Amino acid sequence: MFTLSKTKPSKVNQGAATVGPDEDRYLRRHRHAPSLTIAYKTDRNPNPMHGLYQNTRFIAGATNLKGMPSDVGREVAFAGRSNAGKSSALNRICHQKSLARTSKTPGRTQQINFFQVTEDRYLVDLPGYGYARVPGGLQREWGEFIGRYLECRRSLAGLIILMDIRRPLTTLDEQLLQVCVAADIPAHILLTKADKLSRNAAMNTLREVKTRLANHAYGSTTAQCFSALRGEGLEDAQARLDAWLFPENAASSRVPLP
Repeated sequence: MFTLSKTKPSKVNQGAATVGPDEDRYLRRHRHAPSLTIAYKTDRNPNPMHGLYQNTRFIAGATNLKGMPSDVGREVAFAGRSNAGKSSALNRICHQKSLARTSKTPGRTQQINFFQVTEDRYLVDLPGYGYARVPGGLQREWGEFIGRYLECRRSLAGLIILMDIRRPLTTLDEQLLQVCVAADIPAHILLTKADKLSRNAAMNTLREVKTRLANHAYGSTTAQCFSALRGEGLEDAQARLDAWLFPENAASSRVPLP
């Protein structure tokens, strides 16, 4: 489904909550009160907002290479089967509810959508693949379109591949991984919907996926579990994006890469 026609061109912490002036005056006034507690939003939220991704916004949709934004800066693309939860993952990573449109009908994304993180850093939502109700001719057209994007986009720093943890590494997933190897594109797998399995089952699947990657010459590809519903793996996924989009800041990150 995914094809390359030529050699790919070369590519180029959250801190503790602070006490505001009003709260500080309250603390000084009641410093002897034994049962005083102040609840902060960060205490109730296991996944504090990432200062960069929460302001991400949609800027363009393209149905051909000419319609894409200028090929400058750095960008990370998201790809996966039509029912892998790609839109939900994008929304969770960016702490937004409707940045990427979710639908009960797979295959809704029929163009390449670009989202701006900062002035010259972008996230890219590629059309989903493998939806049986999409005519074969259209599926081939989308595959060729994605292949041309992966081949020609100089600013592409990495590819996030989303796979349902209950059905990882399908034939189409492996075809996409082969394209990444041929085009020298770093890839990272999100095993989505991890909340559908017990933790032991999810960890077993992750180990099996890593073993298959190593045995099929995809050893440089990394993988992790992810749940858009519960936020599991969110900080790891954001750390991976940070390393690709903001390599100048990666060395100071406290979150180890998955």
